[in-house]
Amino acid sequence: MSKKELTGEALRALVVEKMSAKAARYDRSTAKGRLKAEAIDAIAEEFGSSDVWTRVPPRGRRPKLSREHITTTALRLADAEGVEALSMRRLGAELGVGTMSLYHYVRTKDELLTLVNDAVMSEVVVPADTPLPADWRQALTIIAQRSRAAFQKHPWTLDINDQPPLGPNSVRHFDQSLEAVASLDLPLADRVDIVALVDEYVVGYSLLERNNHKSDAIDDEDHMVEYVAVLLETGAYPQLEALSRDADLRTVWRQVHSAVRDERRFERNLQRLLDGIEASLHQR
Repeated sequence: MSKKELTGEALRALVVEKMSAKAARYDRSTAKGRLKAEAIDAIAEEFGSSDVWTRVPPRGRRPKLSREHITTTALRLADAEGVEALSMRRLGAELGVGTMSLYHYVRTKDELLTLVNDAVMSEVVVPADTPLPADWRQALTIIAQRSRAAFQKHPWTLDINDQPPLGPNSVRHFDQSLEAVASLDLPLADRVDIVALVDEYVVGYSLLERNNHKSDAIDDEDHMVEYVAVLLETGAYPQLEALSRDADLRTVWRQVHSAVRDERRFERNLQRLLDGIEASLHQR
């Protein structure tokens, strides 16, 4: 089995094993060795902080549940009702089992969020049989498009306040992001900065899109036009006032409404962002 074909369980176990072996090579009797070993231990603990990936279900009669079934059901529940609907009690009811039965597979809501978050990240990860383009712009564009598609399909992920522990697909995503910018002759910190900037654009755009673009209808147009008209009377909004001299406020509002909901905005502004990054590279 190749490294790209490793399952989540096998990959987690392999990483923890190798990190432990690496930490063991340092001499903990010295301050320098102890610091390096403890740093590696911390990374291994973060990646393997939960045994939710490898927890063995009880033996005996054929189990009614599986980690995959639990994850799929939790994902469906979150898609339908939001992340707030995810609780051990509610999930047990959906699966037709008691919470104690779930405990053999997933013990806390944090572990449950780890599973569903990693399932969403599997949709962001570019499949192993689809190599990323060598061109950094094209590669980052593909990753950004897949990330946005995942947010559109699972908008509740934007409501997760605490980052769940890293799962295998989250690590794959970061690895692929580094691969996307590997051709840039830049220090690691600069390459990570570029990856993070594109991620931040996608997350920010997706959040605003979810919150503000809920329908194609012009919601409460009359109220908004009347409200803006009153504001313009104060003389404190010169740009809006100038627009209203060329067209009536209702027309202006519809133009603004249409502009911010233009489906081409995401791609257009992603390329503008990449243009800016590329321009900065030539100034170095």
